[in-house]
Amino acid sequence: MALFLATHINKLDKKGRISIPSSFRTVLTLGESQQFVAFRSYKYQAIECCTLARMQQLSEGVDQLDIFSEAQDDFTAAIFADAQQISIDGDGRAVLPQILIEYARLGESAAFVGRGATFQIWKPELFDSHQASARMRIKEHQASLKLVKEEHEKR
Repeated sequence: MALFLATHINKLDKKGRISIPSSFRTVLTLGESQQFVAFRSYKYQAIECCTLARMQQLSEGVDQLDIFSEAQDDFTAAIFADAQQISIDGDGRAVLPQILIEYARLGESAAFVGRGATFQIWKPELFDSHQASARMRIKEHQASLKLVKEEHEKR
């Protein structure tokens, strides 16, 4: 599986057009799609972005919740009702909807932040602050990760 990696700062024009980082376009086109899904983050003042396949996985996760439960209603309202499919043109640009631009407080530039299977779009200064806080929390809690063993290593 290809991953969205690194942070890229790109210019945003007055019409909401922005170049998608080439490494991100490569990941998006692996599924032969010239588009991605974007919605307002319910956790940060940023735009959450993913492939259509990832959105399908989110849908399947929500379907595991009790039907008509408050949790299911909340997730569908916060994610699916807000999600928009964004097309990428032949020049590698996309037009971000104004509602998303305003929510993330984007100005003349935006930070594309790789998050592995997904990516986010942030106002660069807000992401710098968030990243510094995240690094501090990891250091304070001495957090660590466990690597998931590949299938052939488990045998």
